Amino acid sequence: MRTLQAVYKRRWPSGEALAVAQAKDKYWDQFVNKRSFEGFAESMMVAIHEETHMWDLDPSRTKWDVSIAAWINGGQQALTVPVHGGFPRKEILPLIKDRLTASMDDTYLRDRTQGEYLLQGVLAEQNAGLTGLPAVTVVQEYIKGIGASNARDIAATNLRYLLLYLRVAKDRHPDYWAKIKAEPKLRDLVLTQFLRTAYWMDKSAPYTGKLGSKDADKIQATNYAPENVAIVEEFTGRKVRVDAQKHCTAG
Repeated sequence: MRTLQAVYKRRWPSGEALAVAQAKDKYWDQFVNKRSFEGFAESMMVAIHEETHMWDLDPSRTKWDVSIAAWINGGQQALTVPVHGGFPRKEILPLIKDRLTASMDDTYLRDRTQGEYLLQGVLAEQNAGLTGLPAVTVVQEYIKGIGASNARDIAATNLRYLLLYLRVAKDRHPDYWAKIKAEPKLRDLVLTQFLRTAYWMDKSAPYTGKLGSKDADKIQATNYAPENVAIVEEFTGRKVRVDAQKHCTAG
């Protein structure tokens, strides 16, 4: 762990900061592979993903379905972000017309319990995916492509879920849409997560195969369909770039 933290300090300081912040978590050992450094590095996709959940969902920071927290990086965390409840995330299923995310759809949308989660669940899973991906991208030379083989798919899929959730909110739940659109912290968080996903999908692209399936970039491409770009721009009030600089806003 000391070696990994030293690597993170040089390559991804936010990962080191999160590992330090969660150093006393009693569940840590359940997430890691200690048989080799390579296995340990690869297990960080799950470990950092889950530790993000632990930090974000700590009762001192999050009030379930009322307000949330999100670890963004070592120097930036979103705190007390209102979510105003919401509607079950399974309602986005009719908008998914392909099978690119079928296995995760079964887990997060079709499952009897998970499918009932509201916006809180969508945002929590998306943020965890956005720390799990860099956790292994920055140590990719040690990754064999087993425990981290869907890191890119997870990040892209959870952005898909967030964008579709916003579209359903606008189309089917106008009162709820008006509530969340009136929350500056939530608008800022959505924009930040959209741009972060673009950044890490780009940085991890050379390692497709061991950090993601061939479908990961296809999933991310759907996130830039005109209707999805339109919803993030309408919700955030910012114009996003769709060229090679997707991790930036346009002006």
